[in-house]
Amino acid sequence: MELKAIVIDDEPLAINVLKNYVDQVKELQLVSTFSNAVDASTYLQSHEVDIVFLDIHMPILDGLEFLKTLHEAPMVVITTAHEEFALESFELEVIDYLVKPIPFPRFLKSVNRIIKLKQNHGVSDRNGNKEHPSIFVKVDKKKLQKIYLDEIVVVESLKDYIRIKTTTGKYIVHKTLSSFTDELPADQFIRIHRSFTISIDKVQVVEGNSLEIDNTRYTIGRSYLNDVKAKILNNSIT
Repeated sequence: MELKAIVIDDEPLAINVLKNYVDQVKELQLVSTFSNAVDASTYLQSHEVDIVFLDIHMPILDGLEFLKTLHEAPMVVITTAHEEFALESFELEVIDYLVKPIPFPRFLKSVNRIIKLKQNHGVSDRNGNKEHPSIFVKVDKKKLQKIYLDEIVVVESLKDYIRIKTTTGKYIVHKTLSSFTDELPADQFIRIHRSFTISIDKVQVVEGNSLEIDNTRYTIGRSYLNDVKAKILNNSIT
């Protein structure tokens, strides 16, 4: 699989950095670069691309305003020197937000996540036919992290905090397990213990008063046992 990418940035040095990064990833093909969003908009009207690496501060039309003009956009990764536009960017359904100077490992992590999304979910663009619902969580005083619901594996209580384990990483959030579980779709997640909420479709084994996810065993609390088994077994019927 080779994903077509473009870079939109008014800084030649920033374009060269991303070009060099793309060249290191065999699954990516850089098909064009643009120093302004207007020319990129014209290009996208007649060309299909998979990924747009998009700067925010640019002449004539800035990156976020450009993004708002697109009816059907590819997956967008913001590349900017400014941290303060992260929330607005994620509200526009960007895939990731990279702050300059961008280390290659951080770039690669973002690209690998996109590749995995393409392989596992068939996500073609942010307005595609396949739903990919997500939730935002505050992982520090300022940063809001976008987490896709179908990537959540286990949520663990840490008293006034929770640890969210996903297929792509782990996040510590200042929130109680009860309040976070209430925000999740009840047909996809279930609390199995005072300390754990799990994704139903990630369960691999149910045995006695425990279940297994990713080769890790979790105890089902006595008061949760009947409901958990009923819901997991019912969910497995096709």
